Amino acid sequence: MQSLNSLRTYALTCRNCSLCETRTNVVFGSGNPSADLMFVGEAPGAQEDLTGQPFVGRSGRLLTSLIEGIGLTRDQVYISNVVKCRPPANRDPDPSEVEACAPIIASQIEHISPRVLVTLGNFATKLLLETKVGITKLRGSPVAYRGGVLIPVLHPAAVARRGAAGLVEARSDFEAIRVALLGNISVVQP
Repeated sequence: MQSLNSLRTYALTCRNCSLCETRTNVVFGSGNPSADLMFVGEAPGAQEDLTGQPFVGRSGRLLTSLIEGIGLTRDQVYISNVVKCRPPANRDPDPSEVEACAPIIASQIEHISPRVLVTLGNFATKLLLETKVGITKLRGSPVAYRGGVLIPVLHPAAVARRGAAGLVEARSDFEAIRVALLGNISVVQP
C-alpha cells in the first residue's frame, strides 16, 4: 500500500476521467491523517476547486459549525470527497467519474482508518455502502463498516436547503456521531 502522501501525489496528476480537463485544482482532502472521525462528501464545488481544499464554501462553513457543535475542530477530523475534481457547473458526478476516483477514496479511508466514517449525502453513501437506497432513508443510522462505524448524513447543502428542519436533523445526526466516537452506539450490520 502506498503512503497517503504518495496517494496525494498520484491524485494531483490523475487523468483518469475528463474532469482533469476542466479542474483548477485537485481537492484531495485535508485534516488529521490519524483522525478517529472522517467525512466523505460528493465532489468539490467552485470554492473548493479554487483553493484545493474540501468544504470551504457555504456548505463547508455549515459542516465546520456542525463539527464544532460536537466539540471538535476541523483540524481534529479528516475531510475528503468521493470525486477529487469539480464537475462543470457543479453538476452531479457521472458514474464514470465516481468509478475513476473510487480507488483513491478507498485508499484514503484505508490510510486514515477512522473509527467513525461519515458520508455526506447520496453519492458517498451509495458508493461506500454499495446500495441504491437514498440518503433520506439511511441518514443517521449507524452501520458496521470495516471494523468501525459508518453514519450517513445529509450533505450540508441539503441541510441548508431544508432550513430550520434540516438543521434539527443534522444536529441529531451529529449527536449520533459524537456518541459513536464515545463507543456507545448500536450499529446495523450491512
